[in-house]
Order: sequence, then structure tokens, then C-alpha cells
Amino acid sequence: MKTLLASLLAACLLAGNAFAQTVQPIDRIVAVVNDDVVLQSELDRAIQNIQNQYAKQPNAQLPPADVLRKQVLERLVMVRLQVMQASQQGIRVSDQDVDAAIAGVANQNHLSVDQLRANLGTEGLDYASFRDSIRDEIAIQRLRQRYAQTSISVSDAEVDAAMATQANSAQYHLAHLLVALPENPTPEQIDVAQKKIEGVKGLIDRGEMDFATAAARYSDSQNALEGGDLGWRSADEIPTAFANMISGMKAGQVIGPIRGASGFQLVQLVETRSAADAPAGAAQMVTQYQARHILVRVDDKTSDADAKARIDTLRARIAGGADFATVARENSDDLSTKPNGGDLGWFNADAFGPDFGAQVSGLQDGQVSQPFKTQAGWHIVQREGSRQVDATDENRRAQVRESIGQRKLEESWSRYLQQLRGEAYVDIHPADDGAASPNGG
Repeated sequence: MKTLLASLLAACLLAGNAFAQTVQPIDRIVAVVNDDVVLQSELDRAIQNIQNQYAKQPNAQLPPADVLRKQVLERLVMVRLQVMQASQQGIRVSDQDVDAAIAGVANQNHLSVDQLRANLGTEGLDYASFRDSIRDEIAIQRLRQRYAQTSISVSDAEVDAAMATQANSAQYHLAHLLVALPENPTPEQIDVAQKKIEGVKGLIDRGEMDFATAAARYSDSQNALEGGDLGWRSADEIPTAFANMISGMKAGQVIGPIRGASGFQLVQLVETRSAADAPAGAAQMVTQYQARHILVRVDDKTSDADAKARIDTLRARIAGGADFATVARENSDDLSTKPNGGDLGWFNADAFGPDFGAQVSGLQDGQVSQPFKTQAGWHIVQREGSRQVDATDENRRAQVRESIGQRKLEESWSRYLQQLRGEAYVDIHPADDGAASPNGG
């Protein structure tokens, strides 16, 4: 999976408004998207940038100019729609957020921010528009994250099942080609899409076009210009419609057309590897702590000053020789640990928040902290021990949960974007003149 910074960088390389060169005196509207517009200059810059990127890949083939224009314009339309949706949901991106993301992009490229800005200027690229593009991508990322949090869930049983089969299972490098259908398509739309994808499959089967070139030319997927590449996937990361079929395929083989939620698809198995051959990570050691704590809550019955005075008194009693566990049993407001003398057991430093973790990690075994405050109230903590543990299995379980969640998210997010596009007013202007031609409603 891509990191946020990696996806930001990739999006900026493709975003139409990221690279401004010279403002034209007259800038034609090429699409109306609800209450916003896409300008010819934005489309030209986006197309030029993609052509520049492909020029660095000698074997890559771009689709014909008219197809490329359609694909890039559709990407710009979808960016507009997602940014609008993010704004409607109250998602805001501050200047500080943008600054931090740009610093991350610069760091990934081993540059300072000033060097990155200078490099953009040397290539004739406008820094202000680059910032706008970063801002849009952060908003889209947050929209997707919010959607995932509210719409996607993964049960422990799903994780258990995936881990049980994954140890000896294969991993697959996949690519796909999508001929999209609108929501609730008419029989005529289904027939046209089916004939199109069958024609594309015929070109591939006859050897007249390789899969990546066909995807770049004919696919309606957002990754069409990357040849439809989906990267390496384990079985739990593959949509269920394809998982069983892919397990019996040979490298280079193409299956489909298959009708899915988004339309008709072709899937190519690029190559296969066993899970044992996948890049292995080193053991992931973490520090865990054992500690007791006493909490005095701040609430409508106890002011902050009163809570502070009370915790100071309890700290003084312990400093005078009182047993920490006894004081906790008699006085702590944490009802879950109070019966056990405030015992928290073994935990990772970040288990109870950064403030609590910083206090515990700064103590020696047996030492009692000074009073400190968190969102829960005022605390004192006694560290009882520390240990190094291998969290590889725990982290692996988290990775599997995330993989399943990502697979579910891809399927659901694709339908969400399709619905977003279908409900929007999108008016595409033809390439040859300025007349309007409605393309959505």
C-alpha cells in the first residue's frame, strides 16, 4: 500500500493544476463540474506532464491523443468532485498541513523545501499551483479515510481465517482493465460495454496489443495510464469475484470479461510468488512497561484545582512511605484498575496516549512520577518493570486486517465514486470548439 506521502507525490505528478507555466490571455472552459470548471490550460498541463513522464519510459505507449485527453479530463473531473465532497463534509486542510506534506515530498526526494521549490521553478512549474494540488490531494485522502472509518469493518474471524491460509498461500502481481458502467445501466449501455470489452479481449488474445497498452488505451479505471497495474496482492486482498479464478491461472494469462459492480473487467496475472518468497521484514521489537497508576478525574463535581490538590496529597503520602497499591485501591478514580491497586499490566508506551507514555518511559523501575495531567484527569504512575518483546505477530495481524480492509475499501470506494459521478452535473465541452455537450446530470 502506498503511504500518504507517496500517494501525494504521485497525485501531484498527474494533477492538472499542479504545473502552471504561462497563463494564457484567453482560457477556454473544457468542463463544468457542478459549480466549478476545468480550464483548457489545466488539461493541457496535465496532458503534457503525463507525456513527459512516459517519455522517461522507452517501452511505454500512450493511447491516441483523443483518448488521452478524455482520460485525463475525467481524472480532473473526479478530483473536482472529491474535493467538493470533502468540503461538504467539513474537511478542511490548513496551510500547516500543506507545509508538512510538501516537506515530506521534499524529504522523499532528498531535497530541502527550498531546493524543491527551486527545482519546480527551473522546470517552469508554478509553486502556488503545486501547493493547491497538494491541498486537494490531502482533502481527498481524508475523505477516503473518513469513508473507510464509517463504511468498512473487518472482524477478528476474517483476520483469523486470512492468517490461517496466508502462511502457505501464493501472492499475485495483477493488472486489470475496466469498461465502466453507470449506476443502474440500461440494457443498451450494458450491450455496448460488453461488446467493447470483448473486442479489447480479442486484440489481446490475438497478440495485436499487450495488456498494459490495451489498459492505457481502453480502460476506464483511474490507473489506466499505469497499464492497469495493481501491484502484488495476497489472496485476502483480491476481490472475491476474482480470487478463485486467479489461483488457477498461469503468468501472463488474462481472464474475463467479468461483470462486477463497476462494469466489465479483464484481469491479467503478471507473475506469482509464494508467501515465503515475499520480502521479509526484520523482527519488530518494542518496549513494553509494567506499571500502576492513580487517577483523580476532573469533572463537573471536581475542579481542576481540587483534583490537582488531591493528587498532590496522594503523591506526598506515597513519598512518605505509603504503599502505592494500597493508596490506589483506596483513592483512584479509575474503576477498572482500582481493585487491583492501579495495576495496568504490561503495555506499549503509546497504549494510554503520548503524555502517559512519556511519563512511564522517563521513569526508572520502582520510581513514582510527579503528578501529570491527561485528558482523563490528574495521574501519578509507578513503573514496575520494562521488557523488549517481538511484536512481529501482532503487527502482522494488524497488516492482515489492513489488507482485508483495503480490499473491501477498493470495492466500496469504486462504487462510491461511481455514484458521486452519476449524481453530479458534468458538462464536457468537445475538443474541437467551445460548444457545450452535456455528459452527466
